[in-house]
Amino acid sequence: MDKQYKEWMDLAASKKEDISKQFKNLKKKKPKNLDAFFHAEHDAIFKKVDCLKCANCCKTTSPIFRDVDIRRISSHLRMTQANFIKQYLKMDEDSDYVLQQSPCHFLLDDNTCSIYAVRPLACREYPHTDRKNMVQILDLTVKNVDVCPAVSAIVLNLGKSF
Repeated sequence: MDKQYKEWMDLAASKKEDISKQFKNLKKKKPKNLDAFFHAEHDAIFKKVDCLKCANCCKTTSPIFRDVDIRRISSHLRMTQANFIKQYLKMDEDSDYVLQQSPCHFLLDDNTCSIYAVRPLACREYPHTDRKNMVQILDLTVKNVDVCPAVSAIVLNLGKSF
């Protein structure tokens, strides 16, 4: 992992308790400019972050595979949906399909994705810092600090603004 990325993640990890408290306050206050802040920071950080230098999300976590994702990916791989599920997925405690193991089977040695064009929606949207109604996913955002250096950087900048 890039040195700068690791520094962001380490700093955010050291401030995780403060970040959690700040997010609880934000959920109560529901500031109107929270989405605008996140979206601007997301755009700025992703001008600096190259996901191919990291791929920590693909190495450590699993997206949720919706039925439409399973249909699209299994078709792309020329597999039946049942065989795709059997070979790659399992049900988690929330009854969602997730990968059987990490790192992702579709992650290649150069950190590219062998199914990038048909990847699950959860992968397309990750790390979710450009979504609407960020106040609703602040708990997820705190968790993503442990996975994504871009989220760590965004959250660290949040402390200066709110």
